Amino acid sequence: MGNEMNVLNKLHTAFTASAIRFRERVCEECNYSVPTFYRKVRRWDRIENGRLISVLSNAEKGKIQEIAEEVRGELESSVLDLMEGK
Repeated sequence: MGNEMNVLNKLHTAFTASAIRFRERVCEECNYSVPTFYRKVRRWDRIENGRLISVLSNAEKGKIQEIAEEVRGELESSVLDLMEGK
């Protein structure tokens, strides 16, 4: 008998790895450091002098959405493999 991770541990590992992969891809594509990534996460869009000041540029928003879709697909594939016992 080997020491295998249980399904909860496997799923938790997959979700954690997915969050890390998302952060790494955003940092790579948007040329952010990890501290900049978390600063951007914490900030909110605001209105100043009647104008919306966005934390992210339209290009950053688009790239982040692309990355989210990519990482979602990877996670979905990993979870399906785990659920099927692969």
